[in-house]
Amino acid sequence: MRRCLLLLLLLPLAAGLRAQRDTTAADSVPNWRLRHKPGRAALYSALLPGAGQIYNRKYWKVPIVAAGLGVSAYFIVNNTREYQRYKKAYIALVDNDPATVDEFNGAYSAAAVRDVADTYRRWMDLSYAGLALVYVLNIVDATVDAHFVRFDVGDDLSLQLRPGLDLAAQRAVGLTVCVGW
Repeated sequence: MRRCLLLLLLLPLAAGLRAQRDTTAADSVPNWRLRHKPGRAALYSALLPGAGQIYNRKYWKVPIVAAGLGVSAYFIVNNTREYQRYKKAYIALVDNDPATVDEFNGAYSAAAVRDVADTYRRWMDLSYAGLALVYVLNIVDATVDAHFVRFDVGDDLSLQLRPGLDLAAQRAVGLTVCVGW
């Protein structure tokens, strides 16, 4: 277990050392965007959530990923604790042993306690699904964002609407969309 954890921590360092060793290739490419790889962003996010966003230089997304994982983990812990509490109380109610007493001192019926336990179990399962969803969305976001690194969003992009002359020759009304530089 320690070896796996150490490997996960040293993987980005090893990639950085390899990049420093390939200085001739890095010097020939003037812009970091040309060397950017979406697969690497996905791998980094899969190994350590938020690392792909750092690789993409979108640092502001890291707290969002951390908050999503943290909130999901909080709900997993809370719902598991409450599920175990109500499950224990239900078992104490239905075991027909007068020595065991539930924490509610018989204030609720066994059916009511079981309904609450089932509700917390459902919420616990949904919390795990939420954690998995945040994890997958973290990887998808890093991958999609890495694909758009080279996308030009300069100020000289424009969109113009003009009459469609080819349609006007056929006595029809139409518009043509022109992207100008």
